Amino acid sequence: MTATLYDRLGGTDGIRRIADVLVDNHSRNPVVAARFAGTDMVHLKQMAGDFFIAGSGGPEIYSGKDMITAHQHMNISGDEFVAVLDDAMNALKENNVGQREQEEVLYILYSLKDQVVGI
Repeated sequence: MTATLYDRLGGTDGIRRIADVLVDNHSRNPVVAARFAGTDMVHLKQMAGDFFIAGSGGPEIYSGKDMITAHQHMNISGDEFVAVLDDAMNALKENNVGQREQEEVLYILYSLKDQVVGI
């Protein structure tokens, strides 16, 4: 039996480290940083980690909004979406995540595009 993506990313601890770097990347990325100004970054890291844990085959601990509700009326552009994907890939690389897992995460994140961009 193949290990879940959750397991291959290091379980809860590994995913929390990835989420922390991801949110830090967003806050420094000039394309999207303004979107995160004034945000409770500790809470955002917690929610991003919870979402990522649940979405990768781990425990269903995410209690936040669905993607459409969370991004509605934000009018996120395609360029902003790509910048966020780049931030995610860089967070995975910084945490020494393998190529196969990076590709799986990219596929999952890209599948959310219609729930985030331009809504």
